[in-house]
Amino acid sequence: MLTAEKTIEVRYAETDQMGVVYHANYLIWMEIGRTSLIEEMGFRYAEMEDAGILAPVMDVNISYKTPVRYGQTAVIRTWMDHYDGLRTHYAYEIVTEDGQVAATGLTKHVCVKKENFRPISVKKYFPEWHEACEQHKKTVGSSSISK
Repeated sequence: MLTAEKTIEVRYAETDQMGVVYHANYLIWMEIGRTSLIEEMGFRYAEMEDAGILAPVMDVNISYKTPVRYGQTAVIRTWMDHYDGLRTHYAYEIVTEDGQVAATGLTKHVCVKKENFRPISVKKYFPEWHEACEQHKKTVGSSSISK
C-alpha cells in the first residue's frame, strides 16, 4: 500500500491558548498529506483544477488522541482508503515525534465539474489517474478508520 509521509514542524501560529495544535489545523495538515500522496502517485491536483474538475470534501472525520505542541514535529501518513471511480476516501494518521498517534482521520471526496458541481467519472476524464487508483486499490483493504 502506498503511504505518503510528510513531516510538519509545528509553528506557534498553529497552536491555541493551551499551547497545543488548534484542532482545525489538522484539516490543513490532512490536505498537505493528501496532496503529497497524489504527487507520489504521479499526479498533481492543480492539473485537475486546470481541466475544470474539483474534488471537494464531502465528509470529514477526525479523532484526536494526544496533543501536539509548538516546537515539536509531526508526521502525516496518508493513504487511499477507498476508490470507486467517483468517490475517493483518504485516511490519515498523524504521529508525534516520539511515535504516539496524535490523530486519525478520514476525508471523503467526489470529483465534480467546476461550473456546476455535477459528479464526473474519473475514468472518463482522467484515465491515467483512474488506473493508478485502481492499482492502489488492489493493494489495500479497507482501514478501520472508515468503519
